[in-house]
Amino acid sequence: MAVGIFDSGLGGLTVLDAVQKRLPDVPFVYFGDNAHAPYGVRDADNVHDLTKSAVTRLWDSGCNLVILACNTASAAALRRMQEAGVPEGKRVLGVFVPLIEALTERQWGDNSPPREVAIKHVALFATPATVSSRAFQRELAFRAIGVDVEAQACGGVVDAIEDGDLILAEALVRSHVDALKRKMPNPHAAILGCTHYPLMEEVFQAALGPDVKVFSQADLVAESLSDYLERHPGMTGSGDETLFLTTGDAKRVSDRATQFLRRKIEFQAA
Repeated sequence: MAVGIFDSGLGGLTVLDAVQKRLPDVPFVYFGDNAHAPYGVRDADNVHDLTKSAVTRLWDSGCNLVILACNTASAAALRRMQEAGVPEGKRVLGVFVPLIEALTERQWGDNSPPREVAIKHVALFATPATVSSRAFQRELAFRAIGVDVEAQACGGVVDAIEDGDLILAEALVRSHVDALKRKMPNPHAAILGCTHYPLMEEVFQAALGPDVKVFSQADLVAESLSDYLERHPGMTGSGDETLFLTTGDAKRVSDRATQFLRRKIEFQAA
């Protein structure tokens, strides 16, 4: 069933859209756990259990490689799943790695000591669960020193996007940016640490101002996945069509997905 892409809801569609443009000949299986979205307000154990169940479903369907297109899942579940061991010939990867590679301008395989990087003040916008995990700061510290990270938990944004209320989502983004800037008035860069947030990228950029470099994950993940599949061509698995699966109401999720991607998307019940 080719490459699996998992998200708690619709946010991972931003990643799917980017990787499909970068890898038009690769089929994907998108799995949205919409029945349990959002993950950002759940505790770490619950997120781990839900993520493990969904990834196992994708593995069992024939996906050799599964991308966690969800920062909350990457923060709360990825390390535990990898440490517990994955089935032979299977892989699960998260979305932090490409982001930190771009921010630090060094490849993940570069195991030299942490060093100073050009960007010193970073604003991190993420779900409450991702912020509380401090997973981004932990991974960044392995590769960079002297970087001040100010995190802002963006409560309500994912819910508004999932509900299709983009007016509310925009208002919440501006409110969260204002709150962040009271703590860090002049960030050099901003991390959109949730795959739902690229849908609001223009709003984040406008609220932050033109001098702040905004790192959005979709294109970075697409570039990283393309490189990974060149080095591991066997991980594309089998299958020749892209499928969309959801634990939620298939028609409702299909309508929302079509609205977001501006092309017809049809989900099936998982």
